[in-house]
Amino acid sequence: KRSGSSKVEKPDRSSRPVRFGNWRNRSNPSPLERGNYYHIYNRGNNHETIFPQERNYGYFMELWWKHTLPIAETCAYCLLGNHFHAAVYIREQEELTGLENLSALKQRQGKPPGQYFSNFFNAYARGVNLATGRSGALFERPFERRQVTTANYLMRLIIYIHQNPQKHGFMDDFRGWPYSSYLSLIDHSPTKLERNKVLELFGGREGFIRLHDEVQTSVELDDE
Repeated sequence: KRSGSSKVEKPDRSSRPVRFGNWRNRSNPSPLERGNYYHIYNRGNNHETIFPQERNYGYFMELWWKHTLPIAETCAYCLLGNHFHAAVYIREQEELTGLENLSALKQRQGKPPGQYFSNFFNAYARGVNLATGRSGALFERPFERRQVTTANYLMRLIIYIHQNPQKHGFMDDFRGWPYSSYLSLIDHSPTKLERNKVLELFGGREGFIRLHDEVQTSVELDDE
């Protein structure tokens, strides 16, 4: 049973801050477990930008889908300068799809979920290093993850992720930021996002938009 949907709560529409983590708590993170929702986030090593060129945003998402779709559903994401945030659901074994043969199924069953994300970070870093002539680690290690335990928590996390560009001063209105999932979730065009599930969580498209307007979230991520 999915942790994010097993306890359905009415959304908290107050302005009370919700805290999702701390950049300094990285030493020994818990492994990702199937059947759970997570807030996954990471930033550039030594606060370095992870998007040195405009085209890197598209390249990031191309590799993200390639490496994470076999193991995870993505509910929301936002890419910002030296860091990014995502809300994901780690699929159960029986939910794995897109397998071409039995050997592929056995290989994926034996690989821990976190390895898919580590492979993504490594692949993206190699591409950026090759394109820009840099060397060394691009991301901090290990990547951050925090389990999402209630529907209300998931809703507030998604809102927080989408409001990040405004929080960091990239734009006056987060709705116009082109490198987040907000516009794709309210659009009707094809998407790899779990649009229907996310909108259902908010009570539909109107509720999704309204709660993004009403709920203000904040987070304490030291030295961000």
